[in-house]
Parts: sequence; structure tokens; C-alpha cells
Amino acid sequence: MCVLGLGLIGGSLLRAAAAAGRSVWGWNRSAETVREAAEAGYDVSGDLPAVLHRAAATEALIVIAVPLPAVDGIAAAIAEHAPHCPITDVVSVKQPMADALAAHGLDAHYVGGHPMTGTAESGWTAGDGALFDGAVWVVAADDGADPDVWTRVADLAQDCGSVVVPAGSAEHDAAVARISHLPHVLAEALAVSGAGDQLALSLAAGSFRDGTRVAATDPLLVRAMCEGNADALTAALDETLALLAAARDALAAGDGIADLAGRGHVARREYEHTRRSRIDGLQPGVPGWIEQLRDAGRAGGVWSSPDGADQRGGVRR
Repeated sequence: MCVLGLGLIGGSLLRAAAAAGRSVWGWNRSAETVREAAEAGYDVSGDLPAVLHRAAATEALIVIAVPLPAVDGIAAAIAEHAPHCPITDVVSVKQPMADALAAHGLDAHYVGGHPMTGTAESGWTAGDGALFDGAVWVVAADDGADPDVWTRVADLAQDCGSVVVPAGSAEHDAAVARISHLPHVLAEALAVSGAGDQLALSLAAGSFRDGTRVAATDPLLVRAMCEGNADALTAALDETLALLAAARDALAAGDGIADLAGRGHVARREYEHTRRSRIDGLQPGVPGWIEQLRDAGRAGGVWSSPDGADQRGGVRR
């Protein structure tokens, strides 16, 4: 397999795939990153055409691990040098990715992916081969998906220690707007609110630290993920602003925030007690398999390989 982009996620994926015994090589445009990765013992290059020619010669799975604004250029290179390779990605939005790959005629061999993990750090040095252990890895279940490519992507996720949740691209983007992109926006706003008062910062403890953790993320990466999912994020922001406005009005009227505090407590408890069920007996490629995967994913289903591979705590053993 071939990883294009060796930042936090791509670099962690290169490490995890190598540790799982896969034949894997990578590319990055930064000569410094290539040097660091090579010195760490990994098979990497800064020559994109050469890396893609190697992928084409071996029918390798190509994993796009660059920020969304750079995807068009990467897709153009794949279309030129390795147009028949299976392709996936680890980008945080799926519908724009699918559209970008389709624009270059690569959609027949593409199945999107998104490991739901990360840190506030970025770059090769922030990578960790254990980053995916126990994490959810969304594998896109879109109409027309190639079952062989879908299975290769799902197997990669499991080999890296993740649990596979199938979801349609549009549904995925709506979901991550609420639980990933919205928290970034709220963290930025909370950080700005606290930064204006030195006494407040000197008193800040756990709630402020935890609430602003992701505000430490590179602003360019935050922009790429949030602006790439603008419609879904706008809808999530509208709902959240309505909740905040109601709480503000209630406080101003002397009524307190019992409603928001109660609903938030219940919602958090629901999250803490979320359980996933295993999707058994569904072979990609059988009639109706995409619809069945989407239905199962909506219900909290986790896909496992038909060969009976076991997943305990997200690790394929």
C-alpha cells in the first residue's frame, strides 16, 4: 500500500501498517519529513510520480492523507500515473472527497475512509503507530462502491486496530459536523473568550483545558476540515446557537439554565453508554449489501471480515 502525505494521520498509518506486516511505502512533499521518516527506517520518497508508478505496477492500495485543499492536485497525479489502483483516504469529510475523485475519473476504484482519532499536534513527529487502536474507522458505504476495494479498506482499518463502522458519505459528513467540527469551532470560541482576561487564565483548570484542547490544532487544518464541511457545520452551529441563546435569555430573565443542564447531562450519559453490535454474515458484493451496511451503521453496527477475524476492544487479532 502507498500513503500519500505523512502528517499526523498519514504518518501514523505508515507506522501502523508496517507494524501489521504490510508492504507499505509513502510520499511527502516536504524534504525534511521524507528525511525524518527515512531515518526512522521507513520506505518513503519525495518523488510523487515514482511512488505512483510503483503503486500502479503492484496494484497497491493508495491512501490519500493530505488536507482537503491539496486533494485535487493529488487526484490529478493519481489519474495520470496510477489510474487503475484502488484508492481510499483518511480525510475528515467524505462527500467532497468523493466529488474530487469523481472529477478525475477515479470514482470506480475509490472507497472513502475516516479514522475517528487524532491529537492537537501535527506533522510526522507527532505520529504514533498505536493511534488507531480501538478507534472507529468509518468506511464509506456509497452506491456503486466496488466490493473488493471496500473490503481492502475495511481490512486495512482492522489491521491497524480499529473498528469499522459503515456510513454513507453525506450521512458521515452530517454526523462529524456535530461531534468533530463543531467542537473545534466551540473550542476556538472558548479559547478566545478566556484569553481576554489574565486573571481568568491564571485560574483556568480542567474544564477550560479540556474544552479548549483542540484549539491547539494548526489553524490551517481546522479551516480545511470545517470549511470543507461548511453546509453541515452551519446547520449544527444554528442548532447550537439556538440552545445557547435560549440559555442566555433564561439567565437574563432569572429563570436559570435547568433545561440546558438537564438535557446536556442526559445526552452525555447517552454517549457514555453507547454500545456497538457486530455486523455478521454480510458479504460485500451480495445484492443489497450497500443498503444493508448503511442500515447497520446507523444502528451502531461494526463490520467484521467474513473470515471470522475477531475484534476485541477494536483490535483485530
